[in-house]
Amino acid sequence: MPRVARRDPFETERLIVRDWTEEPADLARVFDIYSRPEVHRWLGGGTRVMDDPALAVERVRIWHARNAGHGGRYGTWAIQVRDTGRIAGTLLLKPLPGRDKGVFSDDIEIGWHLHPDSWGNGYATEAARGALERAFAAGLPEVYAVVFPGNEASVAVTRRLGMTPLGPRTDWYGGEELETFVLRRPS
Repeated sequence: MPRVARRDPFETERLIVRDWTEEPADLARVFDIYSRPEVHRWLGGGTRVMDDPALAVERVRIWHARNAGHGGRYGTWAIQVRDTGRIAGTLLLKPLPGRDKGVFSDDIEIGWHLHPDSWGNGYATEAARGALERAFAAGLPEVYAVVFPGNEASVAVTRRLGMTPLGPRTDWYGGEELETFVLRRPS
């Protein structure tokens, strides 16, 4: 099991949400998750199915670079199951790319990408709840989730989180039409 660094974002009852590392076990799991068509079909942002394990290092480095300037406030993190040490997937909390994908908006996105062997265990909901609590405690007024049409599993997570559906929008990810949900900080 990879060592959990001090700067890791947070823990929940069953999960440790932490930075992805370049340790072999982490890289193997990144490749295992992002090489699967059943995961990739719901991802946007111009990513492609990972077809070479060496691309896992590149992906982790991109995540680290993208989030480096945010002082740990945002990230693309590994969701690790406390009891087993197994990584269930990825949790992200980050600025949404705008209509021009190279320019990030001021809107913050929460998202999750889980390995199929971890689907149906409530890990996405639990990790996202922890990230939302952390985001709101840090002063964020609202957080969005964007979901490809037809991704009923992710829509169900947004419901469990208490997010409000806003319908299809094209504000982000290069104007791609995505089902949009928002959760506002409790008053």
